[in-house]
Amino acid sequence: MSRHQAYRNYDYENDLDEYEGDGFEDEEEELSPEDRAQMDAGTAQVRAALGVESSKITTQQIQEALWHYYYDVDKSVTYLMTKFVAPSNKKKSGQIYASRVSFARFFDDMPWLNIPKDRETVFVEPRQIRGGLLGGASQTGKMSKLQALAAARKKKADDQRSGDKQVSEATQKLNNLSTSPSKQPEFVKENVPPSSIDPKKATYSTGPGTTNTSQLFGSKCSDVGGNPIRSQLQDTTDRPVDSLAPTNTPPVAAPSAFAQALLGSSNSSTAPVKKNFPFPYFSLTSSVADAFAAPSPDDVVLAAQSQASNKKLAASTSKKKTESRGKGEDAVDGLNSLKIHDAPLPKSKNFNILEELEKTKGKKSASFVVVGHVDAGKSTLMGRLLLDLGVIDQRTIQKYRKEAESIGKSSFALAWVLDQRTEERSRGVTIDVATNKFETENTSFTILDAPGHRDFIPNMIAGASQADFAILVVDATTGAFEAGLKGQTREHSLLIRSMGVSRVIVAVNKLDTVGWSQARFDEISQQVSGFMSATGFQLKNISFVPVSGLHGDNIVKRSTDAAASWYDGKTLIEELESSEPMARALQKPLRLTISEVYRTAQSPLTVSGRIDAGSLQMGDALLVQPSGEKAYVKSLELDQEPVDWAVAGQNVVIHLSNIDPIHVRVGDIICDTKEPVACLDTFTVKVLAFDILMPMQVDVHRGRLHAAGQILEIPALLDKTKGTVLKKKPKIVKPASVARVVVKMGTKVPLEAGQRVVLRSGGETVAAGLLE
Repeated sequence: MSRHQAYRNYDYENDLDEYEGDGFEDEEEELSPEDRAQMDAGTAQVRAALGVESSKITTQQIQEALWHYYYDVDKSVTYLMTKFVAPSNKKKSGQIYASRVSFARFFDDMPWLNIPKDRETVFVEPRQIRGGLLGGASQTGKMSKLQALAAARKKKADDQRSGDKQVSEATQKLNNLSTSPSKQPEFVKENVPPSSIDPKKATYSTGPGTTNTSQLFGSKCSDVGGNPIRSQLQDTTDRPVDSLAPTNTPPVAAPSAFAQALLGSSNSSTAPVKKNFPFPYFSLTSSVADAFAAPSPDDVVLAAQSQASNKKLAASTSKKKTESRGKGEDAVDGLNSLKIHDAPLPKSKNFNILEELEKTKGKKSASFVVVGHVDAGKSTLMGRLLLDLGVIDQRTIQKYRKEAESIGKSSFALAWVLDQRTEERSRGVTIDVATNKFETENTSFTILDAPGHRDFIPNMIAGASQADFAILVVDATTGAFEAGLKGQTREHSLLIRSMGVSRVIVAVNKLDTVGWSQARFDEISQQVSGFMSATGFQLKNISFVPVSGLHGDNIVKRSTDAAASWYDGKTLIEELESSEPMARALQKPLRLTISEVYRTAQSPLTVSGRIDAGSLQMGDALLVQPSGEKAYVKSLELDQEPVDWAVAGQNVVIHLSNIDPIHVRVGDIICDTKEPVACLDTFTVKVLAFDILMPMQVDVHRGRLHAAGQILEIPALLDKTKGTVLKKKPKIVKPASVARVVVKMGTKVPLEAGQRVVLRSGGETVAAGLLE
C-alpha cells in the first residue's frame, strides 16, 4: 500500500483525543513537606495577628492568601481584613449619581456658560456681497471677464426659471377652473397667485388675525374639491396679503430634556435681543472695495517689464527682416534661427592649435610597430633598446631576471619590460599590443610591440594601424627563419603594407648564434627583399640591420665582437631617427580610434588612442560613433603629462565627461560633432586578394574595430596599376588580384572613404584594401 493510501485511511480523531484531556481528571496539586510546614506556621501567625477577627475567616481562605503572597504574613493579613473582616460598603456608581448628583446644576461653576440673556446672539444670513465675486470690482465699475461670464450664466438660469414659472402658472389656472356652481372670490383669483405661497422657502409670522403655517396643510386640504392648492387659496381669503410676507425671524426649536436639565426651563428666560453681526468683508465701504478692482502694484511692474522685453525682442527681429518678405518666410527664418551651438566647457581656452603648434618647436613624434614571427625576439629586442637608452634601470632588469629564473625563464627578463601581464609572462608570448615611449635628441618615439602568434593577429592589426613605420624582426638561427617565412613573417609584411606602412627596418636578430655570419645575413636579406617587393614595398624604404637583442649589439651601440666587424652600416636607433613619420592630416576633421577604455580618479570614463586626423583641446565637444552620444573633453594627457591640446599623430589620453560609459567601446571613433563619421552597414572596398575570394563570410578589421560581415557580390576585377575594369562580376578572385567587392555588415560601424580595412576568414588574412 502506498503512503498516499495510508494517509487517506489515517484516523486523526483517535490521536486528537489524546490531547483533549479525555480520561484525565484535575488532580489537586499536593504540597511538599517543606511547603506544608511553612503553610501551617503561616496559618498560625495569621490567626494570631487577626485575634478575635480570625473566627470570621476559614483556614482555606488563610492558606489561599498565604499561597498567593508567597507566605508573606503582613500582606495576607491586610488582604483578609479588607476582603472578609471589614469590607468597604461602596454603592454602585449609578446609584450615587442618581441619588446625589443633578445635571441641572452641574455646570454652574463654569464662567463660560454664565452669559446674560440680553447678550446672547443669533447669527443670521449675511447680506449679499457688494462686489459680486470676491476681490472683484464694484457694480459701478467695469466688469471683469469672470464677472461677465457669471452674469451671463445667471441671466440664462433666470430666463429658464421664469419660463418654467409661466408654464406652471398656466397649468395651475387651468386646474382652478371648476364646473361647480360655487364661485371663488375675485380677490383669490386675481391678487393671490398659487405660486406665491411656498411653504418650503418662507416662514410666516403668527399674530392676531393671521393663520398659522400648519393650518395651511391641516384638515382643510381635502375640503375644497380634493385640490390642496385650492384649499390653500380658500384659507387665505380671510386675512390680508401683507400678513403672508416672510420675516427674518430664524426658526427656534424646542429645548430638549437634557438642555432643560443643564440650563433650566426656557419659559422663565426673557426673549433675547436679536442682533446682526455681518462678516467684516461685507461691511466694507465702496472705496475700499473699489481698491481691489485695479491691478496691484506688483502686477503693474510685471506688466511693464513684460512690455519692455517684448519691445526689445520686436526691435531686434525687425532689423533682420526685410519689408519684402511675407509672414511665411519670417516663420521659416525663425525656425532656422533656433540652433543649439556646441559651446565648449568654461575651462576651454579656445586655442588656435595650428598657431600653437608652429610656436612650439619641440621634438617630432613618431610611432613604430614591432612585428615578426613568434619567438623571433621582438620583446627582448625592445627591452634591450629601453635598457641601453636608460629608460629602464639595471635594478629593474635584475628584479625581472630573478622572477624569470623562479619559473625557469631566465632569458625572458628583458622581454618582461613590455610583457606586463601574468599570462604573457607565464606563456612566454605577447598577447596584446604593449606600448612604451623613449626619446632621442630629435624625436619622441612610441613603441607598439605587436604579438607574433597567429591567434592574436587582430591585436597586431590594431597596433599596425597606429604606426608610422615598422620594425620587422627576423630570427637568423638555422631553420627558424625558414619557418617564419612560411608563417607570420610573410603575413605580417602583408598586413603592415595593407595598413599603409611603407617604411620598414628589418632587424636580423640572433645573428650571434651563427657566429655573425655575413653569408647568412646576405641570404636573409635577399629572400626578405624579394617577397617584400612583391608585396608592394619599395626597396629604397627597406633597410637591414644585424642585431643581437640579448647582448645589445648594433641596437644603440655598435657590436664589439670581431666577427661582426664586416658590418659598417647604421645601428637600429640611427635607422629609427632617419625614418620620417607620415604626413599629419591637421586640417581634416577630428578622427580618433579608441584603443583603451578605463576608469581613473579624474574621470569615470577615460579613453586612449592615436589621433588619426584633426586636433582637439580641453573643453571641446566630441561625438562618439556608432553610439552617437556627445561628450566633452574634461582634460588631456600626453606622455603622462597634462596638456591643453593635441594634434594628429599623437597618442593621447582623454578624460571625458557628460557621457555614460556604456556608450563607449574599444574600436569606436571619436569625431567632430559638426563633421561626424558615417555609420555604414554596407560598403564597397577595393581589395588586394591574398587568397581566393568569393561571396562568403568574413571578419572586417579596421584598427581596433572587429566586426562580422559577408561579401555580397564582386562587381569587378581591376587592373593592379591602372585600376581599370578587367572583368565585370567575376565569380571568384584569385590571389594577388585586385577586385572591387561589396561587404554587408551585421551592425552599423563607423567607416568612411579612404580608410583601410582587412578581411579575414578562418583565421587567415584573405584580402585588404581601401574603402571607396
